[in-house]
Amino acid sequence: MPAALPRTASVVIIGGGVIGTSVAFHLAEAGVSDVVLVERDELGSGSTCKAAGGVRAQFSDELNIELGARGLDAFLRFRERPGQEIDLRQVGYLFLLSTPDQVVAFERDVALQNELGVASWMIDVDEARRLSPLIDTDGLLAAAFSADAGHCTPESVVLGYATAARRLGATLCTGVSVLDIVTHADRVTAVVTDHGTIAADTVICAAGAWSRSIGDMVGVDLPVSPVRRQILFTEPMPDLPPAVPFTIDFATSFYFHREGRGLLLGMSDPDQDPGFHLDYSDAWLPRLGAAIETRAPRLLDVGLADGWAGLYEVTPDHNALIGRADAPSNFLYATGFSGHGFLQAPAVGEVVRDLCLGHAPVVDVRPLSARRFAGSAQLRPETHIV
Repeated sequence: MPAALPRTASVVIIGGGVIGTSVAFHLAEAGVSDVVLVERDELGSGSTCKAAGGVRAQFSDELNIELGARGLDAFLRFRERPGQEIDLRQVGYLFLLSTPDQVVAFERDVALQNELGVASWMIDVDEARRLSPLIDTDGLLAAAFSADAGHCTPESVVLGYATAARRLGATLCTGVSVLDIVTHADRVTAVVTDHGTIAADTVICAAGAWSRSIGDMVGVDLPVSPVRRQILFTEPMPDLPPAVPFTIDFATSFYFHREGRGLLLGMSDPDQDPGFHLDYSDAWLPRLGAAIETRAPRLLDVGLADGWAGLYEVTPDHNALIGRADAPSNFLYATGFSGHGFLQAPAVGEVVRDLCLGHAPVVDVRPLSARRFAGSAQLRPETHIV
């Protein structure tokens, strides 16, 4: 059974992943005493705890760079605020580039990242091999690297935000499903759940891959599609270097980083149909095997352990949806991060806090409003997709 469900709240947050718990923490820290978060399963049980845990600011879009950099800074201080060990490993992010167009694009993007204060740079293939000895450099032309980036443990981040939010007075209820949202005129008035109704002054959708259905309850189009992504782990590798960068073969999206005594492996599957496919499938293994054979052939001799399937929450331009609806005017959303939600969660929590309280947000996210898909607003395609 969930914790006692309050009957009223200043803010109801729908979704208990890293975005929802970050928002809950930042609102409670700002003095909002009656924040209620509802999650139909366990905290982090959706996309968050199936994530690879990467944290970086290497993007092609200025807003993603800003959100990623602000998020990385928060992860560096996470032990002090909100107060939790997250096993942050600053082993760097290494993008491997194999076409002239990729090199030109990354040179441009590295220049933008540097302008915004992100330490990243282009390197040659020999340096890439030195940093990531498991790779085969045949066919590579260059690489892009940022030493400050890395990875940490998603479950610990959710735990840190949730624990601190509760300590500051927020109520986080698991095992609670949202059935409907009541509106009157142009405002949300209540959230109806399977454990009762909560009268609400503001509702925030942080439901990840399930956000479209929440938006539909209030007539707000949130164009988020769920797409299965899968991860595998290798058996222990005795000769594995102590520090392995988060390494991405950009042409195939194949990536790996150290996880315990082995590696975590993943890549996208362009043949994957959208939908709530939560079961693990072996259908991607031939494509993964081909990518490994090309870029890290020594891994073909390493045994594989179990993996899992999770969901990306994808928008048409692979950029997030963050903002306040025109109507209902007290309905906010932070969703559709297309694989970037975990690393941006600290900054997004700050932004949504500010939007909720009527303050100018720490990052101007107006271009990420869902309105960009409804009219002539310019889309913001992100190209650094993993």
